[in-house]
Formats: sequence, C-alpha cells, structure tokens
Amino acid sequence: MSVFVKACALSELEEDTPKRVELDGTPVSLVKTEGEVFAIYDICSHANVSLSEGEVEDCQIECWLHGSAFDLRTGKPSGLPATRPVPVYPVQIEGDDVLVSVTQES
Repeated sequence: MSVFVKACALSELEEDTPKRVELDGTPVSLVKTEGEVFAIYDICSHANVSLSEGEVEDCQIECWLHGSAFDLRTGKPSGLPATRPVPVYPVQIEGDDVLVSVTQES
C-alpha cells in the first residue's frame, strides 16, 4: 500500500516549471503540465544532476547538462545520452495539497 505525504501546495507549482522537494530523503521534481501534476526522481540517470533545473516541454523534463529528456509519466528517457529510466511516483491532489508516495508500506 502506498503512503502519501504532502509535498507542497498546488498553488506553489507554476505551469511547466519544475519544483524540487525532498520526501523521506528522496529528491523529487514536481511538475504541473498539461492539466496534471507529475512526480519524478530528481536525479538524471546519466549525469547525476538535478532534473528540476531543466526545462519541461511535451510532458518531458530535460536534463540541463547533456540534454537527455525523461517522460514525466513513465520516467523513460527519450534520447541519448541517458539510457536508464528514472523512477516516477504516484501523485494525489487533495484540495490545495499535492501528495506524493515515494515509499511502500510493508
């Protein structure tokens, strides 16, 4: 069963502008785009840099260092140099709260 924790207020998120948060020690990039909110692991699988410093377009977040882009829905890279996906996390919206689950309850 997923355990959801408050990540931020929905009103804090700007369209297509990533916001970095840390949840249970996990760096997460939150992105509001195309009418949804996505949560993706904030570290690029290729270069170990923060994805939240990159740009968002077409439901993808681009790593600012080498240009790898990751699908916000699946975490899969859409081009080189990254070849490994990054984790994505379930999101729930309750009122103005953005809730994210980065852990599983035993």
